[in-house]
Amino acid sequence: MTDITITNKPELHRYEATIGGELAGYCEYNLLSEAIMFTHTEVLPAHEGKGVGSAIARHVLDEARTDGKHVIPVCQFIAGWIRKHRDYADLVRADVQRAFKI
Repeated sequence: MTDITITNKPELHRYEATIGGELAGYCEYNLLSEAIMFTHTEVLPAHEGKGVGSAIARHVLDEARTDGKHVIPVCQFIAGWIRKHRDYADLVRADVQRAFKI
């Protein structure tokens, strides 16, 4: 298992995943008063297939839950991940779930 570190970089409006200090992927977001909107997630080609995307999704959604924020999954990766991991669907309001087919 690859050791993946996830760090929030609020000045860049994104979470970054690193492996051995090297950028492996990121998830961009916009912070709203009661929600966090995830807009784009990307895993760098050299790190595909190492679980980076799932690690990012789990981390950002767990942090949203801890912070009491609703999630707006504009990013198709995050929306798809929530569809597969239904225990995170409660982070998405019902009207937003319908809009993103969650």
